[in-house]
Amino acid sequence: MTNEIPITDDRSPALVVTAMVDHVLGLAATWTAWDGRPFQTDQRIYTPHKAIRRVADHLVDHLAELEARLAGHETVPDRWHASAITTPADLAPFTEQDLEEASSRLLRLARIWSARLNALTSDELDRSPGEGWTFRQIAFHLGGSVYYADAVGDLSTGH
Repeated sequence: MTNEIPITDDRSPALVVTAMVDHVLGLAATWTAWDGRPFQTDQRIYTPHKAIRRVADHLVDHLAELEARLAGHETVPDRWHASAITTPADLAPFTEQDLEEASSRLLRLARIWSARLNALTSDELDRSPGEGWTFRQIAFHLGGSVYYADAVGDLSTGH
């Protein structure tokens, strides 16, 4: 992931977010085959649980930012440890029940994002109130959350 200003294009911001979640869940469907060995990417460790945690945290963090800015409030800085830590929970086996929970969580967040972004006009997407990226740029930045899932990859072919 990067903090550079996200490049946008003519895709619907809502579709960018929902496509990211679909990509993540497509990979996650293979993660019940995980053998427990973490993956190292860019000096960080990733596991199925950590990838899901990072995607969900990213969606929640930027949703809180978007809603605060729309309401004219200051944004609250996140206090996530992000990818810098790997928790004991991140190292747990990834079961069918974990996949069901992750799917429910991420699909609901994607639906909230889709509803919110689709309710905004093009002008509101591109001239977002407050400090920071435009809402369109935030949506495209969230699209980059595939990074976390890609760090684990498709485990149907083995680790």
